[in-house]
Amino acid sequence: MTDPTTAAPAPATDQAAAAPASVPGADPALYNDDIAPLPQKKRTWGTFEIFNVWSNDIQSLFGYTLAATLFVSYGLNGWAVFAGIMLAGVIIMVLCNLVGRPSVRHGIPYAVVARASLGVYGTQFPTMLRAVTAVFWYGAQTYFASTAVALMITALFGPGPDATFLGMSAVGWLSYAIVAVFQLALFVGGMRWIGTFLNWAGPAVYAVMIALMAVIWWRAGGGLLAEIGTVFSGSQGGSEQAGGVGAFFAVVGTMVAYFAAVVVNYGDFARFVRSERSMKLGNLLGLPVSLAVFSFLALMITAGTGVLYGEALTNPSDIVEQVDNTALTVVAALTFFVATVGINLVANFIPPVYALANLAPSRITAFTGGLVTAAVGFVVGGLWVAFIEGIGIAAFVDTLGAVLAPLFGIIVADYYLLRRQRLDVQALYSSAPDGPYHYTRGWNLRAMAVFAAASVFSIAAVWLPALEFLSGFAWILGAALGAVLHWAVMRGRVAAA
Repeated sequence: MTDPTTAAPAPATDQAAAAPASVPGADPALYNDDIAPLPQKKRTWGTFEIFNVWSNDIQSLFGYTLAATLFVSYGLNGWAVFAGIMLAGVIIMVLCNLVGRPSVRHGIPYAVVARASLGVYGTQFPTMLRAVTAVFWYGAQTYFASTAVALMITALFGPGPDATFLGMSAVGWLSYAIVAVFQLALFVGGMRWIGTFLNWAGPAVYAVMIALMAVIWWRAGGGLLAEIGTVFSGSQGGSEQAGGVGAFFAVVGTMVAYFAAVVVNYGDFARFVRSERSMKLGNLLGLPVSLAVFSFLALMITAGTGVLYGEALTNPSDIVEQVDNTALTVVAALTFFVATVGINLVANFIPPVYALANLAPSRITAFTGGLVTAAVGFVVGGLWVAFIEGIGIAAFVDTLGAVLAPLFGIIVADYYLLRRQRLDVQALYSSAPDGPYHYTRGWNLRAMAVFAAASVFSIAAVWLPALEFLSGFAWILGAALGAVLHWAVMRGRVAAA
């Protein structure tokens, strides 16, 4: 992945043009070609690529189920749910615009940006925590994607032998290997191939969803509109406490939490964008706009299943099972596979790749980091059914997410409030004791103390029953607390770039 793109250079449109192609005198312990500032000629991503990053993040099996469930579980009318989803999209868009700017301007990944606030070595701890979270979910999502392939193989050729190993059949293991190899092949092709896949996958999933909605609407007839009217009137009931401001903000908090993991390391994608304007437009179209369209499609399909089958089905697999059509099963399985691989690349593969490269740049390249991620993820996914699924891995990952929340606040407060959007890029790759980002032996101990204190609050919001009402906002509150505390302890202590 040293050379992720090969397209002709685009004209510089903003400060990204000033990004250096290399860093003279960089410390080998802090530098390699994969985490170096990306030159303008290798930045070929535009609005469409960023739009598809978010489209693929939204269009997973879990994303569909989440969007559909919000309309039927909170007792709110449909307009309030749409408003909550749109507000969450706007919030994530703003957060990504903030954290993505330094990466667009200088072509550096988020782990390098974080060196300015945490120290040139201090950044390793939080980025590795993010990597651990991502590797676990990478393995899990690889397994989930393999179930879609297994569904397609079974529909075409039958279920195969009944014998199982570690909870998976022969068809299951074959499907799992196919997905693992496919994802690794995309990575070996570099970011250009990953971008190409995302560009194809996003529109393809939308096309299939629109076709499925049309089929459901045709079969449900006028009953669909009546069911939609029930949802928008808020009279469909709900398993949660009906209506109210609390339910509205629960919708917002749930959607923000869903995207939170990608927000922290969003700079890993923003560095490939040609201009800040393209990034912002891609975020606008890919978040509030795409999120609203996807949620509308999920609502229409779910409401249609309520008319056809007597209950609103929020899981796409359940919908396909009810239809019992081989052709539809194959198409749906391919769609689920594409959607799940898309989010796996976006949210779970790129973060550990750059985190490992940042850990020891002189020995670990992004390619090596990718191989390590794929290998560990393969083991995790292979053991998912037999062991990991039943030991509360979700709580483990949620806790790591809460730990990471303050990192976002620290990075943003440091870059905007303390440094006034100025970075000494060469110093980010220097271990010189007098460097502006060296602090104490490469660690900003004040920032680490802030990180620890704010993380304790975030974790408490996840685990303590007394703070359960804040659990949906643990990430936002942790990020805000990290920003405020970092600004307070670092005022007057930041060296000018």
